[in-house]
Amino acid sequence: MKHAVRTIRPSRRLAALEGYAFDEVRKRVDALRAQGIEPIDFGVGDPTVPTPAFIRERLKTAVDERATAGYPSYQGDPGYRRACAAWMERRFGVALDPDREVCATIGSKEAVFHAPEGILDPGDLILVPSPGYPPYKRGALFAEATPWFYPLRRENGFLPDLDAIPPDVADRARAIWVCYPNSPSGAVADRAFYERLVEKADRHDWVVLSDEAYSEIYFGDEPPVSLIEVQKEGSLVFFSMSKRSAMTGWRIGWVAGDEELVALFRKVKTNVDSGTPTFIQDAAVAALEDETHVREFRDAYREKRDILLAAFAASGLEDCTPPASLYIWQQVPEGMSGIDFAARLLEPDIAAVCTPGEWISDVVADGSNPGAGYARFALVPTLEDTQRAADKIAQLTW
Repeated sequence: MKHAVRTIRPSRRLAALEGYAFDEVRKRVDALRAQGIEPIDFGVGDPTVPTPAFIRERLKTAVDERATAGYPSYQGDPGYRRACAAWMERRFGVALDPDREVCATIGSKEAVFHAPEGILDPGDLILVPSPGYPPYKRGALFAEATPWFYPLRRENGFLPDLDAIPPDVADRARAIWVCYPNSPSGAVADRAFYERLVEKADRHDWVVLSDEAYSEIYFGDEPPVSLIEVQKEGSLVFFSMSKRSAMTGWRIGWVAGDEELVALFRKVKTNVDSGTPTFIQDAAVAALEDETHVREFRDAYREKRDILLAAFAASGLEDCTPPASLYIWQQVPEGMSGIDFAARLLEPDIAAVCTPGEWISDVVADGSNPGAGYARFALVPTLEDTQRAADKIAQLTW
């Protein structure tokens, strides 16, 4: 029996998307490996250190305890939500109702991508940083909203210039994304910035979406503040266990903040997933109750940061020391693109992978790309591999 040839076409939304930046990085890694070269991968922010043993041990016991648990709750197990609220009170001094102001997530990416579905209608405007985490933009596009990109530039400390947002854009916008400690620049926002942001958001009736996945990776004496310390109403903050506790593959995080916003987010979740397994939530509770491993991770990231920065300085590059996050947002030699710079490091004599700034940035209103001329290095290879790459980079001349 002869069957008709079917026409398969992507949806318009999917067809309009360019390649996902970090998938492109993976392809570069695979291409080097196909040549028999094992690259040192600073491209994707995926920690290579093992998840701490005590967290893994708690998972093992939790699997047996949860043997008949069934589908996990959409909003998260009560014990996990209480642990998240307790951690936020210890860390930020903010009391949250774990039943109404906290919701578990399958890591940050799922939460970031789906949040716009609960608050934006087709055609609504949302303010998005450039450079920034790609799902800020992609989640908006899948919600059929319109992202308006504001630049993060070195001369402004990689903070948004809120006064530079055109009045008509500010009036039309429904929400704004911010991320501090920032990916990719490592910049930190102080309380004064959040106060200015909240004042602007109140004036224009914006929802403020704050990605704080890197809140625990900082190199100064004082930990970064949170948006939620300044204002809970109209705010939704996003946290993840991925970087704090090297649990990227576990897919566990949470959102917290305004009760109405959390309820809207939870309603979206009930229609798209069944939540993180309860035994993983139990392990995350154990992780949240311990700060020793977090301090050790911070110390390790600082050591790798300093090794790589010394190599960049030796090769004649600008000092781009980040105060926080697990990234270095390195300015490349004048006249060189981030793509060209990354390509040079990919050559077999170096075989180091980084992410060109152009790949995680979008063109802003003045026609420029704020990520042009930068490359992002994730401090995730081992100390030994970081030193090995640094020794090679230090010998380069530009």
